[in-house]
Amino acid sequence: MIAKIKSYGLYGLDGFMVTVEVDVNNGLTACDIVGLPDAAVRESRERVRAAIKNSGYTFPIGRVTVNLAPADRKKEGSIYDLPIALGILAATEQIPHELPEYVYLGELALDGSVRGINGLLPMVISAAGEGMNTFMVPADNAPETSYIDGVNAYGVNSLKEAAAFLRGELSIGPQEKRKWSPKRINYSSDFSEIKGQYAAKRAAEIAAAGGHNMLLVGTPGSGKTMLAKSMPSILPELTFEEALEITKIQSITGGMTGEDGIAAERPFRSPHHSASTAALVGGGQKAMPGEISLAHFGVLFLDEFPEFQKDVLEGLRQPLEDGVVSVTRASFKATYPADFMLIAAMNPCPCGYYGSRTQECRCKPYEVSRYRGRISGPMLDRIDMHVEMAEVGYSDITSKSAGESSAAIRARVDAARSIQRQRYKDEGIISNSQLTSRLVKKYCKMEEKAENLMKQAYTRLNFSARAYNRIMKVARTIADLDGSDIITAVHMAEAIQYRTVDKKYWGD
Repeated sequence: MIAKIKSYGLYGLDGFMVTVEVDVNNGLTACDIVGLPDAAVRESRERVRAAIKNSGYTFPIGRVTVNLAPADRKKEGSIYDLPIALGILAATEQIPHELPEYVYLGELALDGSVRGINGLLPMVISAAGEGMNTFMVPADNAPETSYIDGVNAYGVNSLKEAAAFLRGELSIGPQEKRKWSPKRINYSSDFSEIKGQYAAKRAAEIAAAGGHNMLLVGTPGSGKTMLAKSMPSILPELTFEEALEITKIQSITGGMTGEDGIAAERPFRSPHHSASTAALVGGGQKAMPGEISLAHFGVLFLDEFPEFQKDVLEGLRQPLEDGVVSVTRASFKATYPADFMLIAAMNPCPCGYYGSRTQECRCKPYEVSRYRGRISGPMLDRIDMHVEMAEVGYSDITSKSAGESSAAIRARVDAARSIQRQRYKDEGIISNSQLTSRLVKKYCKMEEKAENLMKQAYTRLNFSARAYNRIMKVARTIADLDGSDIITAVHMAEAIQYRTVDKKYWGD
């Protein structure tokens, strides 16, 4: 007898329908799985066999053939254990042969319990887009569906529980729906704890308000890392759409951290400088998302920036421009979102004390040149703001007065972001950092003095066309923080100064 049951597969962030067909016939005892299964899917034969027996059911004697259709798409992972087991039980009429038109997903343990799986949320969203709105999923994953409108998910803890539900012997209610609302997070780092560095904190506020990338150059102990780790505390609260997008990526990698099944805060990723290109950009056998996608709508902090391998840094160039990254392998291609804020930190030289007011630099000129040369010109050009951080003075360290809190700075950032969302509501973007060249011309209106200042700086400092656009974006953000519709000379002067640090350290 043949039984058919619906399931789902995952290709990057997109899901695709999989029909699990089970045929039980007379013949030599065997269980075959066809339809381009990977090793984890093939191993489900033994997991399913043990789970069925240990749940009190009978595994059929004879030839069992499982086909995962469409047969020309590769099936990966242990997510098909539950539908295969239920298909076998339906084919042998141990449960009703005609099962409800649900989508069934879940991994089985040998004792029949249902374990959580990775990637459930993007599969549910894709299936809902195709008209499938009812699911049977692991109980551990059910909260992930609680914020998706029009979706009913039944969470089960075991194969026995699932079978009893399908026979009508057990009542299981669908996952309770929840109304999403942003949460206030108590961050471990606050801007009030950063001593001195007023110029750098101002730059951080501008970066957060416009979503701009930032390079911090300073001596050891000047507070670069502390400033970077405090950035999430001044970023705007997540919107529901952003939280859902972050959760989809975390769901694929198994890094879901939200207690309610959805992300509660913007990600902060800080990979070590020994990270490979695949770890940072994405890749591996299954073309999994890398750190830049895991930092989507959050912060990617690269400390010791020049210590990263050159090919790793160059791999950031396209995502910084496009906000997405395409990961291609021999038999797999996936596109992941990568709209992140890059914060890079570095010393001015190998010893760290070039330009220091307190310690003498021990580096030879060629060592300094080689160290800085690890960061290419095109890479520097893609970073909106270059900020220099000097040593913190004794009076600042010993001061008992607290600096401005993250909450106060965040209020100004939220106000600036609100202006941008309203301004770009018909453009499909939400922040100044996403402005294209066409939109820069449309929205970055300057007064005459500001335009003259920009013209002089462009000529004297040999800016590129890309640098010009990035200065204009930063100036637009400074104007937004000031509540101004037009970019003034004051706004332009401040924006230009964030492109002069590289001239000091890297020359013309």
